[in-house]
Amino acid sequence: MSPPSPQRRVLVLAHTGRAEVREVARACVQSLTAHGIAVRLLADEAADLGLTDVDGLVETTQPDDVPGEGCELVLVIGGDGSILRAAELTHATSTPLLGVNLGHVGFLAEAEQEDVESTIAAIVARDYTAEDRLTLDVCVLVGKEVRFSTFALNEASVEKAARERMLEVVVEVDGRPLSRWGCDGVVCATPTGSTAYNFSAGGPVVWPEVEALLMVPLSAHALFARPMVVAPSSVLAVEVLSNTEGSGVLWCDGRRTVDLPPGARIEVRRGARPVRLVRLHHAPFTDRLVAKFDLPVEGWRGAAERRRRDNGDTDA
Repeated sequence: MSPPSPQRRVLVLAHTGRAEVREVARACVQSLTAHGIAVRLLADEAADLGLTDVDGLVETTQPDDVPGEGCELVLVIGGDGSILRAAELTHATSTPLLGVNLGHVGFLAEAEQEDVESTIAAIVARDYTAEDRLTLDVCVLVGKEVRFSTFALNEASVEKAARERMLEVVVEVDGRPLSRWGCDGVVCATPTGSTAYNFSAGGPVVWPEVEALLMVPLSAHALFARPMVVAPSSVLAVEVLSNTEGSGVLWCDGRRTVDLPPGARIEVRRGARPVRLVRLHHAPFTDRLVAKFDLPVEGWRGAAERRRRDNGDTDA
């Protein structure tokens, strides 16, 4: 007699402050449990959703209790901010994240609200793949003391703390000084984050398959202040000059922050642990870029039609 198969379990995280999200989250939980898949919820979100245990298939946990442990994936219902929060909660377990976008652009999400039914069907059938996304490991040193360390999926941004004060920094790549900038800040980003803060700051869009680190100055007063793309093995550093009049602040993914006194040094390198994103479709990144930014592509006829034209086939 074969042993019983282990219980399948999905962690569901939702932006429960919005009624629309609560409605979708309840429907997802009910559908998953109807297929015999256990659902784990954060206790406060379960209360917001008004959900209780159903045949032993709904359980609750706390954010500090390693919520992703033992879950095959995380179903995130909300926008990109919700997915970044999910990455933070499950980083220790590398649980794959599947986002259903109920936000604005939703670049990290794989599905839209109208795709909920097919998304649940894919989870039930295990008809999905997961891809690793490069992350950043970030630490702040003051003198020789490490004051703060964390990770980032999108970016680590060093910014001035006061509007009226410019931040004076020296940036470094691979242990060598590159330039001194008086600036509003510096963004260090991943390819995944290239369409987020990096994009808004004028940095390049980098396809997620490319392994690289990005550095983009924010309103720098300097002759050389261009966005840079460096090797994934490089170590980036930003030093807040000790004689600067303004202090700084470090933000990682817009969620984790620490103040930066004059003399602080911020080191950014490739993260030891990637974040895994679930993919339901194998469409190229170009298609995602066009869809999410609503880019104009009218007039494009495609390679197949060009080949027909070149071969003298004029029937169209």
